[in-house]
Amino acid sequence: MALIVQKYGGTSVGDPERIMNVARRVARFQSQGHQVVVVVSAMSGETNRLIALAKSIQANPDPRELDVMISTGEQVTIALLAMALKELGVKAKSYTGAQVRIVTDNAHTKARILSIDENSIRADLNDGHAVVVAGFQGVDENGNITTLGRGGSDTTGVALAAALKADECQIYTDVDGVYTTDPRIVPEARRLETITFEEMLELASLGSKVLQIRSVEFAGKYKVKLRVLSSFEEGGDGTLITFEDDDNMEKAIISGIAFNRDEAKITVLGAPDKPGIAYQILGPVAEANIDVDMIIQNVGADGSTDFTFTVHRNEYAKAIDILKNVQAHIGAREVSGDDKIAKVSVVGVGMRSHVGIASAMFRTLAEEGINIQMISTSEIKISVVIDEKYLELAVRVLHKAFNLEQSGAPVLI
Repeated sequence: MALIVQKYGGTSVGDPERIMNVARRVARFQSQGHQVVVVVSAMSGETNRLIALAKSIQANPDPRELDVMISTGEQVTIALLAMALKELGVKAKSYTGAQVRIVTDNAHTKARILSIDENSIRADLNDGHAVVVAGFQGVDENGNITTLGRGGSDTTGVALAAALKADECQIYTDVDGVYTTDPRIVPEARRLETITFEEMLELASLGSKVLQIRSVEFAGKYKVKLRVLSSFEEGGDGTLITFEDDDNMEKAIISGIAFNRDEAKITVLGAPDKPGIAYQILGPVAEANIDVDMIIQNVGADGSTDFTFTVHRNEYAKAIDILKNVQAHIGAREVSGDDKIAKVSVVGVGMRSHVGIASAMFRTLAEEGINIQMISTSEIKISVVIDEKYLELAVRVLHKAFNLEQSGAPVLI
């Protein structure tokens, strides 16, 4: 008998028929003697509907009240799934994040989990219940409802698996695993049987929508066995996310290509080149809880510097406003930006033992006339910022250049 945490995304529970299908799968696992905890998202499109409803009242909804509102999407799903399980003769009980006591910090709309009280869940499992938990939400120490940000149900699932010391955390979604890139852009993209946590962490942080980055962080930190599976196909093994296996390191130099359309670039021109200028620019941005990604600083001959960084496109206007207020204070000449950029990244642990990956990437893009605006690297990834209109072309040509459609194929460097 195993303790399994299963997470189902919005498309997996998109209508009553799909909710019944999930209930049947859960019932089968329980009939095999397993204890099952199910984490669900809101029904497909529901969170967007609730956000639009909030914005029809308040252009920039109050974060605390927005969390109260959008957390109701998952509450509907857990109740429906618990009803479906009971209809199949399975003992079931639903819990909101607050009822479980998933305690988070107080960063509304992007909260982080601090602790989980799993005692009630364990008692219900031992009593033969299938336990259904609302993903994406928790409660802060003052009892305020919080949400974890888009994709936060993955984080809830993995965090519960860690707290319960589950044998496996299964992430069910509308794809049957992790692919070398998005098959909608590259039809030849190949499903990976395994991928390391390190590679998955990079892919998630760089724009891959299969798993949310914090869920991978949790899984890696607490050594949760993690598997990505399809909600709509039976019998597949999906993709196992595992710890680095030295025997496999040489087999694939590049594991996948990630991309992110939700990028914007901001440049502070003519800032004085002096100690502390980076903090003076980025400090106010950080205080506004805006995440900064890639950063480039250039030194000019006249003692000034141009400072460029990227943020999420949704936070572009807010960041620009902050820096225009900072501009006169720091003595910068101008603040400019571009919200029509995209980031493309190649990822693979094999980069550590192979040279020439960067030059192959840059040559491939140059041959297509794609200009690189920014570059960022780590041991196992290379990211570039390009004009958004070239994104799909860049992904296709890089996928072909690195032979990702063929398992174990050599890279032409």
